[in-house]
Amino acid sequence: MRPAPLPADLPAPLSVSVVIPVKDDAVLLDRALSFLARQDVLALEIVVVDNGSRDNSAEVARRHGARVVVEPRPGIAAAASTGYDAALGAIILRCDADTLAPPDWLGRVRAQFAADDDLDALTGGGTFYDVATWRAAVVGRLYLRSYYVAAHAALAHPTLWGSNMAIRATSWHGVSDTVHRGDAHLHDDFDLAFTLGPTSRIRYDPTLTVEVSGRSLQGGPAGRVRWARAFHTLAVNWAVMSPSRRWATRLALTRPPAAADGRRPRRRIAARERELQAR
Repeated sequence: MRPAPLPADLPAPLSVSVVIPVKDDAVLLDRALSFLARQDVLALEIVVVDNGSRDNSAEVARRHGARVVVEPRPGIAAAASTGYDAALGAIILRCDADTLAPPDWLGRVRAQFAADDDLDALTGGGTFYDVATWRAAVVGRLYLRSYYVAAHAALAHPTLWGSNMAIRATSWHGVSDTVHRGDAHLHDDFDLAFTLGPTSRIRYDPTLTVEVSGRSLQGGPAGRVRWARAFHTLAVNWAVMSPSRRWATRLALTRPPAAADGRRPRRRIAARERELQAR
């Protein structure tokens, strides 16, 4: 028997582009791409953005079948933005050269966007694979949780973490001219979350985890650079919209009027956003 034909109006599965900015990380990139090749659901493409590497990062990327895009301007903000611009998929999934993704990573991301047409961006958590077990469990978990809590307070909504995040292509193109891509002294993922704004739908899924290098836990000069970039990102974006205004806008979206029977209807951020923008 022949299978019944599919309905003509059945939506096609969302295509996913994976974007990886890289600079002089050939060894880690090789391993990351090997993990991406083991996904249960394969990506439409993998875009590796070479941000002035002096090693063979681009060669490694091509060997794994990735498309290499060159961004000569220094800074991960420029590299990541160029990768998002070049991506062809309906969903842009971003990770770093040291990200090791589980086999169901891409499929889970795609499923969440497919189930929620209003979802702009998605982010998850991570564990650290090259540090002592106790340090990864205690310091690493505290580091990420502190980042998410503090960033949420600053943004008035969930933030994004560049090692494990995705954005709908249409949402990216809506802010691609607004992100501070030419500023090499800020955190690009934090800046993107700011630019999406308090009316955006960003979801944090703590069960969506990847493994990453523990180099982000380093103190000393590297730690001081991270803190300086964090405060710079805050200053740049708070000059555009103050924290109080961000929170006021967000709270207006999340407080729909009560229904006639006294029960609160299911929250629909997109509908409320259109209502506020029409005022």
